Amino acid sequence: MAWIILMIAGLFEICWAVGLKYTEGFSKFWPSLFTLSAMIASIYLLSQALKTIPIGTGYAVWTGIGAAGTAILGVILFYESAAFPRLICIALIISGIIGLKLTSP
Repeated sequence: MAWIILMIAGLFEICWAVGLKYTEGFSKFWPSLFTLSAMIASIYLLSQALKTIPIGTGYAVWTGIGAAGTAILGVILFYESAAFPRLICIALIISGIIGLKLTSP
């Protein structure tokens, strides 16, 4: 169950990271409210997952999900570069997340 909670926390991290773009420096109310809510949910769920999952593994997976997911959505939503080397680097992050999961007790 802790791994599912950690994955959801990572999804909320993606939400708040992408949400930051829409807040325009926290000058827009609804995007700011959404972003702050996603931040709180992400940190709370991470803290719950870390009751069981080791901190090094949990934090690395959480940030990896956030980094890879945000980079992918940057390509889709904001037309950021989808150059092959960039996609390879995103794939490496994802493979690192999988590797951490597979080697965790």
